[in-house]
Amino acid sequence: MKSSDILTIGEVSNRTGASVSAIRFYEDKGLLTPHRNAGGQRRYVRADIRRLSFILIAQQLGFSLKEIRTQLASLPEGRTPTKADWMRISRRFRRILDDRITVMSRLRDHLDGCIGCGCLSLRSCALYNPDDRAEDAGPGARYLLDGPPTKRRGIWS
Repeated sequence: MKSSDILTIGEVSNRTGASVSAIRFYEDKGLLTPHRNAGGQRRYVRADIRRLSFILIAQQLGFSLKEIRTQLASLPEGRTPTKADWMRISRRFRRILDDRITVMSRLRDHLDGCIGCGCLSLRSCALYNPDDRAEDAGPGARYLLDGPPTKRRGIWS
């Protein structure tokens, strides 16, 4: 390994835009594992830039640190992750993101008619849940999250 492949925490901070304290936080949470030199100072390999960048982007997309840690745990230890390693994570995140996009699109398309509507049409309201008929579908605004109820599903009378 070349000496230019070993980075200080300050160099990683400058390269990624993450503050030094954030990098230490991610280390404390088990998302980054720097090496220590003889003086106990953190030293990162160049591949940690990609790992940290992934953490920052995944957080911006709404993934929890636990979800991010789970995905990063699938990366190999002892070698720099390859494109194939990152593609596996990408495929898993893509499925989750596609589901979130579906729910967010549904929310966007229905919420504008809901805010300030005064519930003039309770029959088609995505939040209206007479007699708690959506209880079996789970917690939260099920009609908004899962789509409109249908007679086939037996939610509306």
